[in-house]
Amino acid sequence: MKFRSRALQVKERPFETNHLLRAGCWDPYERLKDLALDGVSAEVLYPTFAVRAWLIDDHELQEAHLRVYNDWMIDFCSVAPHRYWGLGMVSLWNVEHATEEMRRFIEAGLRGVDIWIAPPERLPYSDERYEPFWAAAEELGATVNMHINGRAESRERDPAGIPIHSINGHKNDAMNSLLHIIASGVLERHPRLNVAVAEAGAGWVPFWLQEADHYTMSRRSTLSMPPSEYFKRQVYCTFISDAVGAYLLQDFGQDNFMWSNDYPHPACTWPDSNILIPEELGGLPAEVQEKVVWRTAARVYNNGEPPAPPDPSEDRTEVENWLEHHRDFGASARPKHRTA
Repeated sequence: MKFRSRALQVKERPFETNHLLRAGCWDPYERLKDLALDGVSAEVLYPTFAVRAWLIDDHELQEAHLRVYNDWMIDFCSVAPHRYWGLGMVSLWNVEHATEEMRRFIEAGLRGVDIWIAPPERLPYSDERYEPFWAAAEELGATVNMHINGRAESRERDPAGIPIHSINGHKNDAMNSLLHIIASGVLERHPRLNVAVAEAGAGWVPFWLQEADHYTMSRRSTLSMPPSEYFKRQVYCTFISDAVGAYLLQDFGQDNFMWSNDYPHPACTWPDSNILIPEELGGLPAEVQEKVVWRTAARVYNNGEPPAPPDPSEDRTEVENWLEHHRDFGASARPKHRTA
């Protein structure tokens, strides 16, 4: 009640606005139907509009927003905890508060914690102030997640009208934060701590690790292993469609790369993931495909337990009719699937 008059408002209109076109955006029962249509057994749930809370200057107000979001996520996932593997959000301006909030929602059943992919410039993740948070996440078995749209400070994303953020920005954010985490010894001190970067793709990873190994280990690093070894042991990244990453999976990333569908955003592979996955990953051995599509996610978010098989899907007539009116949504928006 204290902050109600200062609460963020979602002005986007349901069923009319980009990221709110499907009721599964906010209704857990409708989402289950869409998961079944896509043949999906379970999914890790990241925030969308809630990332705006991280940009609130009043940190007490920011924390209040995140607690409300986490309560909502707990309730949402309680409808089908075997299908919904939700993440809670924390603000790391106050590490003690963040640790307390993380403990609360992990004990309530959420599967991990979502933090900024771009922390404040003056407080990179190599700063020792974060140490109690890393230790608590390791103790709780809470995977630390960073999504491409989560940052502590606002910035002009595409000042020249060029999609700089989508092409360079979130990869740079991921590289910077992961390098601060790895090179400062966080993963060496906490060998059971898992870190995941969502939606930044995977094709950039091997070259970046090559450079990290070269420049880190040639400068009298105190690490006992090269950065690439910590990555292979404890870091994961997701992709939606990444031809380079899929090619690399023949030799690299088989235990670190995870497929994602990005439902319910327009760029998702829904409702034809079962068609698109074989197109992109079908050249890989079945064992590798299983790791990328579900086994690694189950290991990172579900204690290694495989999810239950997908629910039987309903008739697709309604969805096919819906897609006729939303031809820029999902798999139907991809050129190879678009009809004249």
